[in-house]
Amino acid sequence: MKRLSLIFLLLWCAAAGAATPPQAERQYFRYQRAIVPAAVGQNCAVLDAATFAHSSAALKDLRLYPQTAQVQEIPYAVTLSEPVQPDPEPARVLNLGLHGRVLSFDLAMPHRPYTEVVLDLAGVDYIVTATVTGIEHPGDPAGIRLGELTLFDLTSQHLSRSTTLPLQESTFPYLHIQLDVSPAPGSRSISPLVGMVRGASVPPSRDAQTVFSVAAETQTITQRGRQTIARFTLPVRVPVERVTFVLAPEFKGNFSRNASISDHASGTPASAGEALAGNIFRVRLTQAGREIHQQRLSIPATLGSNLQSAAEVEVAINNGDDQPLPIAAVRLEMRQRRLCFNASSTDSLTLFYGDPSLSSPDYDFARTAVLTNQTPQARLGPEQKNPVYRERPDTRAATERHPELVWVAFLAVVCILGVVAIRSSRHLPQ
Repeated sequence: MKRLSLIFLLLWCAAAGAATPPQAERQYFRYQRAIVPAAVGQNCAVLDAATFAHSSAALKDLRLYPQTAQVQEIPYAVTLSEPVQPDPEPARVLNLGLHGRVLSFDLAMPHRPYTEVVLDLAGVDYIVTATVTGIEHPGDPAGIRLGELTLFDLTSQHLSRSTTLPLQESTFPYLHIQLDVSPAPGSRSISPLVGMVRGASVPPSRDAQTVFSVAAETQTITQRGRQTIARFTLPVRVPVERVTFVLAPEFKGNFSRNASISDHASGTPASAGEALAGNIFRVRLTQAGREIHQQRLSIPATLGSNLQSAAEVEVAINNGDDQPLPIAAVRLEMRQRRLCFNASSTDSLTLFYGDPSLSSPDYDFARTAVLTNQTPQARLGPEQKNPVYRERPDTRAATERHPELVWVAFLAVVCILGVVAIRSSRHLPQ
């Protein structure tokens, strides 16, 4: 049996061979581009869609080097733009009451800076004048007036609604709000009720909002029945998290349109993909003596089918019985990703990528660096093919390159065991 085990071990070693993890070497990267630091010290360069399309998943093959012949890698960290507070927080409604046509209440605000308050108001077809005052405690008779703002619901006019109070960045622990409610022109009279105020939420401060970069853009806009259509072929691994519509600059009209975004992996039926929906609008008018200026031209849209293959994306605006909007361009946008590093000088560096055999590097810099939006922005040069590129030798174990060897070794052992068993049975007493 010992002899048999030795035979099996020898067969396995012959099949497996020795495997060594691949090391980053400049000649094995398909692509390169220059990065020019803006200053000595910490810098960040904004990565574009081409970097995602031509690098490995999760950008694990990015390597940064000096332009000299040195081979020492420059440590880096990849950051993702996102709000400091990722989700809206509720604001508790206190002291809600009705005084004639005016609703008044206090809001207990989060313990952080804020620049918006979103009210959850019941009812339709109304225009509201909202007076906002910053106070130190509930029921405080004194405070600092933050502004007089207009909220609205213009459903009967086929327009949108807005119940968001935009403010200068504030940190008051409480807000006192008065709502003077009037019916929208052309609608029936509306009587304000205490139950009209259902709650409130506080989004992240605008100063901490997400920054987006363009992943793809098209100015080719077509009509299909009552829909305005824009189509994209999105390269593999390019992330998308928002769709933005650009209107012709001469268009000043008001509108509200529902839009849908669908995508599917290239070469697969459209029914195999996913679909998302949203609404875009613009309201710029004066009604009941009050000015209303609101618009939203972007829709959150995280697309998933493009992660492992190229994707076909269709963006459709549903015009209904209205005239098509003069769309100048449609953009697929991704949250901004930055490659951040320490520069010892302002000399140009070289970013290499396009070697799928590499794993993610492990740099202390990524764990210890303190990066802000004020970090100097380095300039990312155009993508180029690496002039010294050549195919990396296959250093995988023989069993990975030729998995059939495992079966050959296994069958050989089974055959040997069978021969040993037969020979042993002949020596058994009859």
